[in-house]
Amino acid sequence: MKRIQILILILAATVASGLLFVNIYTSMVDAPNWGRDVPASIVAAREYFSVKNPGNFFRVFSPLNQLLALTALVVSWWAPKSTFWICLAALILAVSVDVFTFAYFYPRNEIMFVAPIENIDAIRTALTGWQNMNWIRSGMIAVIVVLDYLAMMKISQSPS
Repeated sequence: MKRIQILILILAATVASGLLFVNIYTSMVDAPNWGRDVPASIVAAREYFSVKNPGNFFRVFSPLNQLLALTALVVSWWAPKSTFWICLAALILAVSVDVFTFAYFYPRNEIMFVAPIENIDAIRTALTGWQNMNWIRSGMIAVIVVLDYLAMMKISQSPS
Protein backbone atom coordinates (compact mmCIF):
# COMPACT_ATOMS: atom_id res chain seq x y z
CA MET A 1 0.00 0.00 0.00
CA LYS A 2 2.88 2.36 0.81
CA ARG A 3 4.20 2.08 -2.78
CA ILE A 4 0.78 2.94 -4.20
CA GLN A 5 0.48 5.93 -1.88
CA ILE A 6 3.89 7.22 -2.93
CA LEU A 7 3.17 6.60 -6.62
CA ILE A 8 -0.10 8.56 -6.42
CA LEU A 9 1.66 11.42 -4.63
CA ILE A 10 4.46 11.44 -7.22
CA LEU A 11 1.84 11.73 -9.98
CA ALA A 12 -0.03 14.44 -8.05
CA ALA A 13 3.16 16.45 -7.45
CA THR A 14 4.22 16.03 -11.09
CA VAL A 15 0.92 17.27 -12.52
CA ALA A 16 0.72 20.15 -10.02
CA SER A 17 4.31 21.11 -10.90
CA GLY A 18 3.40 21.11 -14.58
CA LEU A 19 0.43 23.37 -13.91
CA LEU A 20 2.64 25.66 -11.86
CA PHE A 21 5.28 26.08 -14.53
CA VAL A 22 2.78 26.57 -17.37
CA ASN A 23 1.06 29.19 -15.23
CA ILE A 24 4.36 30.95 -14.52
CA TYR A 25 5.25 30.80 -18.23
CA THR A 26 1.95 32.49 -19.04
CA SER A 27 2.73 35.27 -16.54
CA MET A 28 6.29 35.78 -17.74
CA VAL A 29 5.88 35.37 -21.51
CA ASP A 30 2.29 35.50 -22.75
CA ALA A 31 0.71 38.19 -20.58
CA PRO A 32 3.40 40.84 -21.23
CA ASN A 33 2.93 40.26 -24.96
CA TRP A 34 -0.84 40.60 -24.65
CA GLY A 35 -0.41 44.05 -23.13
CA ARG A 36 2.49 45.27 -25.27
CA ASP A 37 0.47 47.45 -27.64
CA VAL A 38 -3.25 47.24 -26.89
CA PRO A 39 -5.38 46.83 -28.99
CA ALA A 40 -2.98 45.49 -31.65
CA SER A 41 -1.37 43.04 -29.21
CA ILE A 42 -4.79 41.70 -28.16
CA VAL A 43 -5.74 41.22 -31.81
CA ALA A 44 -2.46 39.33 -32.33
CA ALA A 45 -3.13 37.15 -29.26
CA ARG A 46 -6.66 36.42 -30.45
CA GLU A 47 -5.32 35.35 -33.83
CA TYR A 48 -2.60 33.25 -32.22
CA PHE A 49 -5.23 31.53 -30.03
CA SER A 50 -7.63 30.96 -32.95
CA VAL A 51 -6.86 27.22 -33.13
CA LYS A 52 -5.81 26.37 -29.56
CA ASN A 53 -5.42 28.41 -26.38
CA PRO A 54 -4.10 27.82 -22.86
CA GLY A 55 -7.56 26.66 -21.83
CA ASN A 56 -7.05 23.55 -23.94
CA PHE A 57 -4.17 22.60 -21.64
CA PHE A 58 -5.76 23.62 -18.36
CA ARG A 59 -9.11 21.92 -19.13
CA VAL A 60 -7.24 18.59 -19.18
CA PHE A 61 -4.61 18.98 -16.49
CA SER A 62 -6.52 20.96 -13.86
CA PRO A 63 -9.22 18.27 -13.48
CA LEU A 64 -6.46 15.64 -13.57
CA ASN A 65 -4.75 17.52 -10.73
CA GLN A 66 -7.97 17.44 -8.72
CA LEU A 67 -8.54 13.76 -9.48
CA LEU A 68 -5.01 12.89 -8.33
CA ALA A 69 -5.45 15.04 -5.20
CA LEU A 70 -8.69 13.17 -4.44
CA THR A 71 -7.00 9.82 -5.08
CA ALA A 72 -4.12 10.83 -2.79
CA LEU A 73 -6.65 11.71 -0.10
CA VAL A 74 -8.34 8.31 -0.42
CA VAL A 75 -5.11 6.31 -0.28
CA SER A 76 -3.81 8.47 2.57
CA TRP A 77 -6.56 7.08 4.79
CA TRP A 78 -4.19 4.20 5.59
CA ALA A 79 -1.20 6.48 6.15
CA PRO A 80 -0.28 8.43 9.28
CA LYS A 81 -3.24 10.70 10.14
CA SER A 82 -1.30 13.91 9.57
CA THR A 83 -0.85 12.77 5.95
CA PHE A 84 -4.63 12.63 5.49
CA TRP A 85 -4.96 16.26 6.59
CA ILE A 86 -2.14 17.36 4.30
CA CYS A 87 -3.81 15.60 1.35
CA LEU A 88 -7.16 17.13 2.28
CA ALA A 89 -5.57 20.59 2.26
CA ALA A 90 -4.04 19.88 -1.19
CA LEU A 91 -7.43 18.80 -2.55
CA ILE A 92 -9.22 21.84 -1.12
CA LEU A 93 -6.57 24.09 -2.61
CA ALA A 94 -6.77 22.35 -6.01
CA VAL A 95 -10.53 22.88 -6.12
CA SER A 96 -10.08 26.47 -4.88
CA VAL A 97 -7.70 27.23 -7.74
CA ASP A 98 -10.39 26.23 -10.23
CA VAL A 99 -13.09 28.19 -8.41
CA PHE A 100 -10.76 31.20 -8.45
CA THR A 101 -10.11 30.63 -12.17
CA PHE A 102 -13.80 30.48 -13.06
CA ALA A 103 -14.79 33.41 -10.84
CA TYR A 104 -11.88 35.76 -11.53
CA PHE A 105 -10.03 34.84 -14.72
CA TYR A 106 -12.83 33.72 -17.04
CA PRO A 107 -14.58 37.14 -16.98
CA ARG A 108 -11.25 38.84 -17.77
CA ASN A 109 -10.47 36.33 -20.50
CA GLU A 110 -13.87 37.17 -21.99
CA ILE A 111 -13.03 40.90 -22.02
CA MET A 112 -9.54 40.37 -23.48
CA PHE A 113 -10.09 37.53 -25.95
CA VAL A 114 -13.78 37.26 -26.88
CA ALA A 115 -15.75 40.51 -26.49
CA PRO A 116 -15.57 43.09 -29.26
CA ILE A 117 -12.57 45.37 -28.97
CA GLU A 118 -14.37 48.61 -28.16
CA ASN A 119 -13.34 49.64 -24.66
CA ILE A 120 -9.53 49.72 -24.57
CA ASP A 121 -9.50 50.84 -20.93
CA ALA A 122 -11.59 47.80 -19.93
CA ILE A 123 -9.11 45.54 -21.75
CA ARG A 124 -6.15 47.19 -20.01
CA THR A 125 -7.86 46.95 -16.62
CA ALA A 126 -8.73 43.29 -17.21
CA LEU A 127 -5.16 42.56 -18.29
CA THR A 128 -3.61 44.30 -15.28
CA GLY A 129 -5.87 42.40 -12.89
CA TRP A 130 -5.18 39.15 -14.74
CA GLN A 131 -1.40 39.66 -14.55
CA ASN A 132 -1.40 40.52 -10.85
CA MET A 133 -3.73 37.79 -9.71
CA ASN A 134 -2.09 35.09 -11.82
CA TRP A 135 0.89 35.30 -9.45
CA ILE A 136 -1.51 34.59 -6.57
CA ARG A 137 -2.89 31.61 -8.47
CA SER A 138 0.68 30.40 -9.10
CA GLY A 139 1.38 30.69 -5.38
CA MET A 140 -1.67 28.58 -4.60
CA ILE A 141 -0.48 25.90 -7.01
CA ALA A 142 3.02 26.04 -5.50
CA VAL A 143 1.52 25.29 -2.09
CA ILE A 144 -0.21 22.23 -3.59
CA VAL A 145 3.17 20.99 -4.85
CA VAL A 146 4.73 21.49 -1.41
CA LEU A 147 1.82 19.68 0.28
CA ASP A 148 2.13 16.74 -2.12
CA TYR A 149 5.84 16.41 -1.35
CA LEU A 150 5.23 16.82 2.38
CA ALA A 151 2.67 14.01 2.32
CA MET A 152 5.10 11.87 0.31
CA MET A 153 7.84 12.46 2.89
CA LYS A 154 5.52 11.57 5.78
CA ILE A 155 4.51 8.31 4.09
CA SER A 156 8.12 7.49 3.18
CA GLN A 157 9.24 8.02 6.79
CA SER A 158 6.40 6.01 8.32
CA PRO A 159 6.99 2.38 9.34
CA SER A 160 5.85 -0.13 6.70
